[in-house]
Amino acid sequence: MGRIVLKDVSVSIPIFNSQGRSLKKKIIGMATGGRIGLTEKGCTSVESLSHLSLTIEPHERVGLVGHNGAGKSTLLRVLGGVYAPSSGTASIEGSVGSLIDISLGIDGESTGLENIFLRAALLGIPTKTVERELDSLIEFTQLGDFIYMPVRTYSSGMHLRLAFAVSTMISPDILLMDEWLSVGDNEFQRRAEERLNHLIERSNILVIASHSRALVEKCCSRVLWLEHGEIKMDGSPGEVCPKYFK
Repeated sequence: MGRIVLKDVSVSIPIFNSQGRSLKKKIIGMATGGRIGLTEKGCTSVESLSHLSLTIEPHERVGLVGHNGAGKSTLLRVLGGVYAPSSGTASIEGSVGSLIDISLGIDGESTGLENIFLRAALLGIPTKTVERELDSLIEFTQLGDFIYMPVRTYSSGMHLRLAFAVSTMISPDILLMDEWLSVGDNEFQRRAEERLNHLIERSNILVIASHSRALVEKCCSRVLWLEHGEIKMDGSPGEVCPKYFK
């Protein structure tokens, strides 16, 4: 099904090779939303999430808004199991699919075809599923004969189309996204949005970080406004968006 429960979660990220606290670091911390402090051992750390508690129930579509450094990406990485809470507890029930880094596992020396199987393996997609959907997947990428060429010969747009196509084969209970993906020309973007909509329909919970008011209002039933790693406001798009995007 899918359910998320965070209780008093904080995430502190150590900064190595730091020369300790300074006015400059303090100003940077204030500007980016992180809170710079010292650990017990004197190591500089940034508190990206601070005593955050929330519950996301099945069938919720949650948008994360906030300025850069407010903690949106950190929260997504906690939900995806990339970051463990420094304190507090995170209970994630159900399979998790992430579109935060769609290029993860793409090997530049391997062909596009080989990378389809490599990326699918990293995502836990069975080989039989890939083989069954291979023809439609290749057609969707619009790569033509380049599918048999090393990815290092691809343009950035071709690379993203390949990574996007494979990444959207997942069918998770919980889908995590960091902003809407813009890949290719207008026609491909239309097809990409259609493919994403099908993926969202297959998932039970959606959590997406975005700077787009239109996207949040269109896709989300609930919005969390993050500020300095804390929840400043939690409500419907009609309640939160007018205040955040004013």
